[in-house]
Amino acid sequence: MKFGTIARIIRHSYFNSSLRRSYWGAATFFGEIRALLRPENRAFRTEVLRNYGRFVFASVTPVPDETEQRARAAVQWLLRAQAATPDDGVSLGYFPCGTEAGNGWRASYPETTGYIITSLLAFAKKFDDAGTAAAALRMAVWEVAVQMPSGAVQGGPVCAPERQTAAAFNTGMVLDGWCSAYAYSGDQHILGAARRAADWLVSDVDESGYFKTNGAFVSSGEIKTYTCLCAWAIYRFGELVQEERYKQAAVSIIEAALRQQQPNGWFAHNCLSHSESPLTHTIGYTLQGVLEVGILARRPDFVEAVRRAADPILQHIANSGYLPGRFYADWEPAGFSSCLTGSAQIAIVCYRLTAHSGDASYRTAADKLVNYLKALQVGQSEDAGVVGAIAGSFPLFGGYMRAGYPNWATKYFLDALLLQERFEQVTER
Repeated sequence: MKFGTIARIIRHSYFNSSLRRSYWGAATFFGEIRALLRPENRAFRTEVLRNYGRFVFASVTPVPDETEQRARAAVQWLLRAQAATPDDGVSLGYFPCGTEAGNGWRASYPETTGYIITSLLAFAKKFDDAGTAAAALRMAVWEVAVQMPSGAVQGGPVCAPERQTAAAFNTGMVLDGWCSAYAYSGDQHILGAARRAADWLVSDVDESGYFKTNGAFVSSGEIKTYTCLCAWAIYRFGELVQEERYKQAAVSIIEAALRQQQPNGWFAHNCLSHSESPLTHTIGYTLQGVLEVGILARRPDFVEAVRRAADPILQHIANSGYLPGRFYADWEPAGFSSCLTGSAQIAIVCYRLTAHSGDASYRTAADKLVNYLKALQVGQSEDAGVVGAIAGSFPLFGGYMRAGYPNWATKYFLDALLLQERFEQVTER
């Protein structure tokens, strides 16, 4: 990393924040460190020390094989995350240094449970795994039970109905899961919930093509470009019910998102809270939404827009597969840690670009990212909560979902593994 980039990150991270924000950020961090030292976190403490040793000494060795084995381990972790809750949703993740009482597992998270359904059903179909399919369908039925009367899905972890607040992005992610569950099962109850969600989403789009209801868990007062991923779910629903109005709405949402793209491919207003330096996670959301709708709607301009954004990112993938977790508008890194969810998402976009365009350079980049993530997946540990999982950041106390394992990191890792496995099978023929 260039010296100027290092100085820029330090200035932006430590000198541009308000005193109150800096104070609470530091207080939370030191609270997590104190929690790490608790006796019950001995096994997790060992994982943290091992993780930091690998980061400091750059000793991560990519794993070019074991794709199916790693996918099965990821699925088992996701199923444990479901079993860790009192309902059929998937725990937000495993965070043993959190302030919540309990065993480190958080409450069920409707948003990501939604798109985990799609991943588990894809795995179940590929490997003829009826148990995993049944678990995914239970998730879908649970999502129907907690859907808001308006058709929307709540933001944040599951809570009592009187405390729910709607969020467009979360609704789109659950719609994605319902589309997959209905296509798999033909359950009309699920289809009805999906229609209510799709109708709410379409009604939430303003005259410029942007969603109005971003919810209470992200910074307010601006467009959230990454919500264009909802367009893919809306388009999928339109195909399921054979109604053009949903497809047209999806295309309009992507067209609005592309108005936020700069000439160099970077997207403005494209982060949960720091739009001047978006995460690869939200960049990945945007690119996947634009690409998948572009493929379905036969819009080569959408696909080209994705390539313009992906190409500069690929320049920053190290030979090992490490990718910085944030980027400034000039595509210089904006952080010292990697957002592992984002790395998996960028890999997915690259695999899909290769499948669509035939350009093998994208597959090469995707393999680098995925093989690095394989090496970071926890294979064995005295702490069962981490086995099979992918962390939020590398190192573990990095800048995204610090000191824990959010379920969506493992979900996107699984998606990337399934795509890698598909390419491996084609190569072997």
